[in-house]
Amino acid sequence: MKYKTQKVAYYYFIAAMGLFAVQVLGGLLAGWIYVSPNFLSDILPFNIIRMIHTNALIVWLLLGFFGAAYYMVPEEAEQELYSVKLAYLQLIILVVATLSAVAGYLVGIHEGREFLEQPLWVKFCILIAALIFLFNISMTALRGRKTAITNVLLTGLWLLSLLWIFAFINPTNLSLDKMYWWFIVHLWVEGTWELVMASILAFLLLKLTGVDREVIEKWLYVIVATALFSGILGTGHHFYWIGLPSYWQWLGSIFSAFEVVPFFAMMSFAFVMVWKGRRNHPNKAALLWSLGSATVAFFGAGVWGFLHTLHGVNFYSHGTQITAAHGHLSFYGAYVAMNLAIFTYAMPILRGRDPYNQVLNMVSFWLMTGGMAFMTFVLTFAGTIQTHMQRVLGENFMDVQDMLSIFYIMRFGAGIAFVIGALLFIYAVMVPRKEIILRGKVEPVEGPA
Repeated sequence: MKYKTQKVAYYYFIAAMGLFAVQVLGGLLAGWIYVSPNFLSDILPFNIIRMIHTNALIVWLLLGFFGAAYYMVPEEAEQELYSVKLAYLQLIILVVATLSAVAGYLVGIHEGREFLEQPLWVKFCILIAALIFLFNISMTALRGRKTAITNVLLTGLWLLSLLWIFAFINPTNLSLDKMYWWFIVHLWVEGTWELVMASILAFLLLKLTGVDREVIEKWLYVIVATALFSGILGTGHHFYWIGLPSYWQWLGSIFSAFEVVPFFAMMSFAFVMVWKGRRNHPNKAALLWSLGSATVAFFGAGVWGFLHTLHGVNFYSHGTQITAAHGHLSFYGAYVAMNLAIFTYAMPILRGRDPYNQVLNMVSFWLMTGGMAFMTFVLTFAGTIQTHMQRVLGENFMDVQDMLSIFYIMRFGAGIAFVIGALLFIYAVMVPRKEIILRGKVEPVEGPA
């Protein structure tokens, strides 16, 4: 750890992994309800479980992004963090607001808009935390060295924070409501978050491969350009059937087709940098997560997104299990795995035990990736059958759901493998203590540096 204030990231990563555990356990419970629909229906309805599952996902990913910024920017800017106290204040606000929101959901207090169910005061807390972060991290960057990695990271984080303002706009007109809603949901995950992902990937490859910064920065700017070019107007693929003008069917289809390009570029970038670097870095697990994230993101966000993004296909497949297949694989590949990659790289350094035993960490990668891949295939087959039976032949929704029960059982099995992998990852990062030899004595490594 080059700068003392980087240790702030440690506590963000801890909070993120705690919510990660809540999120995957909530997802497993939701998966079982697909198999046994009346399970806990009187105590904990499915809509509340799903709310906790999706909200925990978003918040822990954001905590990971913020923590990554607090780790990366001091090193990139060659400056200590502007204010450690502000960083901890931001973390406290986010954690308290999140726990309060979850407690509210359990007793039925929520606003009902998917992903934006947080009560109004919680939304304000999130906005305040975002403003604290932007001030703190921007002041750090402005005082120090300027790099492409920092510039892209801050651009993504500034844009995602500003787009949160649309969470406060809730028109009575349903078409306008959904349009503004997609300004957040789409422009986050298929726009600004891609910039954050690309900058974290570039930072990791710079550290793990030893390739010249100039080469990595050139690739980074190409990825950013293609991501923004395709992602902004690609929002149109959500406008097909919500009452907006019909020209969005063509705009959405054309620009959505280009959304494959930045993810293919990121995957190519990762493998080319590793090939060029040929550096034998001791943290093999971090390299595995970096390459795995870029690869799975290409298939999840790129290939599976393209499968049903054209309006002629989307007319039939919209809202089926094909959407769920795409959503799960793309979120896991692009953002979950990238957060776990920066955790894997930074946590041993922050905990003062680098290098460390990485076998469990890599086993967790294959368990989670294998479980998610199997889940994606299962949901894709289920969605294809659902599309044909329900949308083409006109079968009753509940009758079709009964036909898909075998797929939901297999999906639950894949979920068990994923949850085991997730818990194993947390254990591998947090629990084991390696011993190091100092001046001829074997001494245990301490906690956070």
